Amino acid sequence: VTTNPFFVPTQYGIEDAQALLGTTSQWTGSEESVVRDMVSAMDSAVSGNADGIAVAVVDPEAFNDPIQNALDEGIPVIAYNANGEGPGTNPALAYVGQDLFQSGVEMGKRIVNIVDEGLVALFIATPGQLNIQPRIDGAKQAIEDSGANIEIQQVTTGAEVPEERSRIEAWYNGHKDVAGMFAVDAGSTQGVAQVMEQFGLAEQGVKAGGYDLLPEILQLMKDGHIDFTIDQQPYLQGFLPVMQLYLYNISGGV
Repeated sequence: VTTNPFFVPTQYGIEDAQALLGTTSQWTGSEESVVRDMVSAMDSAVSGNADGIAVAVVDPEAFNDPIQNALDEGIPVIAYNANGEGPGTNPALAYVGQDLFQSGVEMGKRIVNIVDEGLVALFIATPGQLNIQPRIDGAKQAIEDSGANIEIQQVTTGAEVPEERSRIEAWYNGHKDVAGMFAVDAGSTQGVAQVMEQFGLAEQGVKAGGYDLLPEILQLMKDGHIDFTIDQQPYLQGFLPVMQLYLYNISGGV
């Protein structure tokens, strides 16, 4: 989602890289998390003879042909933030991002540690999209494997941050017996934290947490309204030796 605040640091990183390397870039995609729009934007980059493309592969199949078309035209492509259904499931040369499913497993373990029993909501902006769906799948698996007496309810919040908060608030108003509220994307995590603050839920024993480091999330966590947030520290899959050499050369001033 081009307007999501999660990607503001990403764009700052692009600007830093441009200053370092003398490149230019275009930030494009979809304002409402529509895969068709993202694929169209990528097709436009290929037809426009981009020198390189980075794409969040949020669908298991939709990006495969566009990525291959780019590679056939000699345009290198890397995946970031989402890697389809995992290594080898798309033609991209490398992936920069989080092990999304495993991070969800770790989240589920944390939920089990802090919630004894009861109803737990797992909020997700756009179900099915592979930058966040693996997280919620991992969390569910960890909770179910633990054998804890926890009832899981998945709740869709939508692609826009204000919409996410309003849906979380509406869900809470219909489920005031909730034991924990957790989210797998930045906007939903911010919404959870804001609803926790609004109703003083931490003081009532409700547990909460989520993902990412939006300033609002960090402040509300510092103020005690949520228990944790998970940072997305990326790693690289693919041409790791090439990337190591590339970074070494930059640091060496070559």
